[in-house]
Amino acid sequence: MIVSPSLLAADFLHLDSQLDMINRSEAEWLHLDVMDGVFVPNISFGFPVLEAVASACSKKLDVHYMTVHPEDYVRQTAALGAMMMNVHFEATTHLHRVVDSIHRAGMKAGVTLCPSTPVSMLEDIICDVDMVLLMSVNPGFGGQRFIENTLQKIRRLRRLMADAGSNALIEVDGGVDRHTAPRLAEAGADVLVSGSFVFKAPDPLQAISWLHGL
Repeated sequence: MIVSPSLLAADFLHLDSQLDMINRSEAEWLHLDVMDGVFVPNISFGFPVLEAVASACSKKLDVHYMTVHPEDYVRQTAALGAMMMNVHFEATTHLHRVVDSIHRAGMKAGVTLCPSTPVSMLEDIICDVDMVLLMSVNPGFGGQRFIENTLQKIRRLRRLMADAGSNALIEVDGGVDRHTAPRLAEAGADVLVSGSFVFKAPDPLQAISWLHGL
Protein backbone atom coordinates (compact mmCIF):
# COMPACT_ATOMS: atom_id res chain seq x y z
CA MET A 1 0.00 0.00 0.00
CA ILE A 2 1.24 3.49 -0.87
CA VAL A 3 1.08 5.69 2.22
CA SER A 4 0.67 9.46 1.94
CA PRO A 5 0.65 11.03 5.44
CA SER A 6 -1.35 14.25 5.58
CA LEU A 7 0.75 17.15 6.83
CA LEU A 8 -2.42 18.94 7.92
CA ALA A 9 -2.38 16.83 11.11
CA ALA A 10 1.27 17.58 11.94
CA ASP A 11 2.56 19.68 14.83
CA PHE A 12 3.32 22.94 13.01
CA LEU A 13 5.30 24.26 15.96
CA HIS A 14 7.83 21.49 15.27
CA LEU A 15 7.44 21.05 11.53
CA ASP A 16 11.13 20.34 10.97
CA SER A 17 11.09 17.31 13.27
CA GLN A 18 7.80 16.13 11.77
CA LEU A 19 9.31 16.23 8.29
CA ASP A 20 12.41 14.44 9.53
CA MET A 21 10.14 11.64 10.78
CA ILE A 22 8.41 11.44 7.40
CA ASN A 23 11.77 11.30 5.61
CA ARG A 24 12.85 8.36 7.80
CA SER A 25 9.53 6.54 7.41
CA GLU A 26 8.26 3.98 4.90
CA ALA A 27 5.82 6.52 3.44
CA GLU A 28 6.28 6.98 -0.28
CA TRP A 29 4.42 10.31 -0.54
CA LEU A 30 3.55 13.36 1.55
CA HIS A 31 -0.01 14.67 1.21
CA LEU A 32 -0.42 18.46 1.25
CA ASP A 33 -3.93 19.90 1.62
CA VAL A 34 -4.25 23.43 0.25
CA MET A 35 -7.48 25.13 1.41
CA ASP A 36 -8.66 28.59 0.42
CA GLY A 37 -11.56 29.33 2.78
CA VAL A 38 -13.90 29.47 -0.24
CA PHE A 39 -14.23 25.96 -1.69
CA VAL A 40 -13.96 24.69 1.90
CA PRO A 41 -14.51 26.71 5.11
CA ASN A 42 -10.94 26.46 6.41
CA ILE A 43 -7.63 27.96 5.26
CA SER A 44 -4.56 25.72 5.59
CA PHE A 45 -1.25 26.93 4.18
CA GLY A 46 0.09 28.69 1.10
CA PHE A 47 3.19 28.67 -1.05
CA PRO A 48 5.71 29.97 1.52
CA VAL A 49 4.97 26.89 3.63
CA LEU A 50 4.78 24.59 0.60
CA GLU A 51 8.17 25.80 -0.61
CA ALA A 52 9.74 25.25 2.81
CA VAL A 53 8.26 21.75 3.02
CA ALA A 54 9.40 20.89 -0.50
CA SER A 55 12.96 21.92 0.35
CA ALA A 56 13.05 19.68 3.43
CA CYS A 57 11.05 16.64 2.31
CA SER A 58 12.60 13.73 0.42
CA LYS A 59 9.23 12.11 -0.36
CA LYS A 60 7.11 12.65 -3.45
CA LEU A 61 4.69 15.53 -2.98
CA ASP A 62 0.99 14.74 -3.39
CA VAL A 63 -0.66 18.18 -3.50
CA HIS A 64 -4.44 18.30 -3.01
CA TYR A 65 -6.16 21.58 -3.89
CA MET A 66 -9.41 22.24 -2.04
CA THR A 67 -9.69 25.59 -3.77
CA VAL A 68 -11.65 27.38 -6.43
CA HIS A 69 -9.74 27.94 -9.67
CA PRO A 70 -7.03 25.31 -9.03
CA GLU A 71 -5.82 25.88 -12.59
CA ASP A 72 -4.28 29.16 -11.39
CA TYR A 73 -1.68 27.23 -9.35
CA VAL A 74 -0.35 24.72 -11.88
CA ARG A 75 2.93 26.50 -12.59
CA GLN A 76 3.68 27.22 -8.94
CA THR A 77 2.91 23.63 -7.99
CA ALA A 78 5.20 22.28 -10.69
CA ALA A 79 7.94 24.65 -9.48
CA LEU A 80 7.77 22.93 -6.07
CA GLY A 81 8.79 19.69 -7.75
CA ALA A 82 5.39 18.14 -6.95
CA MET A 83 4.77 14.67 -8.31
CA MET A 84 0.95 14.83 -8.21
CA MET A 85 -1.50 17.72 -8.42
CA ASN A 86 -5.03 16.86 -7.32
CA VAL A 87 -7.95 19.10 -8.26
CA HIS A 88 -11.58 18.74 -7.26
CA PHE A 89 -14.07 17.74 -9.93
CA GLU A 90 -16.49 20.14 -8.25
CA ALA A 91 -14.10 23.12 -8.34
CA THR A 92 -13.39 23.55 -12.03
CA THR A 93 -15.60 23.90 -15.09
CA HIS A 94 -13.12 22.72 -17.73
CA LEU A 95 -11.59 19.62 -16.15
CA HIS A 96 -9.99 18.25 -19.33
CA ARG A 97 -8.17 21.54 -19.85
CA VAL A 98 -6.86 21.54 -16.27
CA VAL A 99 -5.71 17.92 -16.46
CA ASP A 100 -3.91 18.66 -19.71
CA SER A 101 -2.18 21.70 -18.21
CA ILE A 102 -1.01 19.62 -15.22
CA HIS A 103 0.47 17.03 -17.56
CA ARG A 104 2.14 19.66 -19.71
CA ALA A 105 3.72 21.10 -16.55
CA GLY A 106 5.38 17.73 -15.95
CA MET A 107 3.19 16.44 -13.12
CA LYS A 108 0.75 13.58 -12.74
CA ALA A 109 -2.90 14.64 -12.62
CA GLY A 110 -5.36 13.57 -9.94
CA VAL A 111 -9.07 14.30 -9.74
CA THR A 112 -10.80 14.41 -6.36
CA LEU A 113 -14.45 13.59 -5.67
CA CYS A 114 -16.41 14.81 -2.67
CA PRO A 115 -18.48 12.13 -0.87
CA SER A 116 -21.70 13.10 -2.66
CA THR A 117 -20.20 13.12 -6.17
CA PRO A 118 -20.76 9.80 -8.01
CA VAL A 119 -17.84 8.10 -9.74
CA SER A 120 -19.90 7.99 -12.95
CA MET A 121 -19.05 11.68 -13.43
CA LEU A 122 -15.52 10.58 -14.40
CA GLU A 123 -16.60 8.30 -17.23
CA ASP A 124 -15.33 10.65 -19.97
CA ILE A 125 -12.02 11.51 -18.33
CA ILE A 126 -10.98 8.38 -16.42
CA CYS A 127 -8.41 7.37 -19.04
CA ASP A 128 -6.79 10.83 -18.93
CA VAL A 129 -6.06 10.98 -15.20
CA ASP A 130 -3.33 9.27 -13.21
CA MET A 131 -5.26 9.02 -9.95
CA VAL A 132 -8.71 9.48 -8.46
CA LEU A 133 -8.90 10.70 -4.86
CA LEU A 134 -12.10 9.67 -3.10
CA MET A 135 -12.91 11.79 -0.07
CA SER A 136 -14.23 9.54 2.68
CA VAL A 137 -15.15 12.61 4.77
CA ASN A 138 -16.44 16.01 3.70
CA PRO A 139 -13.41 18.11 2.74
CA GLY A 140 -12.13 20.94 4.87
CA PHE A 141 -11.66 19.49 8.35
CA GLY A 142 -9.42 16.86 9.88
CA GLY A 143 -10.53 14.18 12.33
CA GLN A 144 -13.98 13.52 10.83
CA ARG A 145 -15.89 10.24 10.96
CA PHE A 146 -15.36 7.87 8.04
CA ILE A 147 -18.26 7.65 5.54
CA GLU A 148 -19.07 3.96 5.06
CA ASN A 149 -20.34 4.32 1.49
CA THR A 150 -16.73 4.96 0.43
CA LEU A 151 -16.12 1.19 0.35
CA GLN A 152 -18.82 0.65 -2.28
CA LYS A 153 -17.64 3.75 -4.11
CA ILE A 154 -14.16 2.25 -4.48
CA ARG A 155 -15.67 -0.91 -5.96
CA ARG A 156 -17.82 1.09 -8.39
CA LEU A 157 -14.76 3.09 -9.45
CA ARG A 158 -12.80 -0.13 -10.00
CA ARG A 159 -15.51 -1.40 -12.33
CA LEU A 160 -15.61 1.90 -14.22
CA MET A 161 -11.83 1.82 -14.64
CA ALA A 162 -11.83 -1.81 -15.79
CA ASP A 163 -14.52 -1.12 -18.38
CA ALA A 164 -12.59 1.91 -19.70
CA GLY A 165 -9.14 0.32 -19.54
CA SER A 166 -7.86 2.94 -17.09
CA ASN A 167 -4.69 2.38 -15.05
CA ALA A 168 -5.35 5.21 -12.61
CA LEU A 169 -4.59 4.76 -8.94
CA ILE A 170 -7.34 5.03 -6.32
CA GLU A 171 -6.48 7.19 -3.30
CA VAL A 172 -8.69 7.58 -0.21
CA ASP A 173 -8.55 10.48 2.25
CA GLY A 174 -10.47 10.85 5.49
CA GLY A 175 -10.92 8.76 8.62
CA VAL A 176 -8.17 6.31 7.68
CA ASP A 177 -7.19 4.43 10.82
CA ARG A 178 -6.60 0.94 12.23
CA HIS A 179 -10.24 -0.01 11.70
CA THR A 180 -10.92 1.45 8.25
CA ALA A 181 -7.57 0.99 6.51
CA PRO A 182 -7.76 -2.82 6.12
CA ARG A 183 -11.28 -2.52 4.72
CA LEU A 184 -10.16 0.14 2.23
CA ALA A 185 -7.29 -2.06 1.13
CA GLU A 186 -9.65 -5.00 0.64
CA ALA A 187 -12.06 -2.83 -1.37
CA GLY A 188 -9.29 -1.89 -3.80
CA ALA A 189 -7.59 1.31 -2.66
CA ASP A 190 -4.01 1.83 -3.86
CA VAL A 191 -3.07 4.88 -1.77
CA LEU A 192 -4.12 5.81 1.77
CA VAL A 193 -3.94 9.35 3.10
CA SER A 194 -3.74 9.39 6.88
CA GLY A 195 -3.39 12.39 9.16
CA SER A 196 -4.36 11.98 12.80
CA PHE A 197 -3.71 8.21 12.82
CA VAL A 198 -0.09 8.87 11.85
CA PHE A 199 0.84 12.16 13.49
CA LYS A 200 -1.05 11.57 16.76
CA ALA A 201 0.20 8.00 17.15
CA PRO A 202 2.54 7.10 20.03
CA ASP A 203 4.92 5.81 17.33
CA PRO A 204 4.24 7.49 13.96
CA LEU A 205 6.91 5.44 12.20
CA GLN A 206 5.22 2.23 13.31
CA ALA A 207 1.80 3.53 12.24
CA ILE A 208 3.14 4.31 8.76
CA SER A 209 4.86 0.91 8.55
CA TRP A 210 1.60 -0.85 9.46
CA LEU A 211 -0.33 1.03 6.76
CA HIS A 212 2.42 0.31 4.25
CA GLY A 213 2.12 -3.42 4.91
CA LEU A 214 -1.58 -3.64 4.05
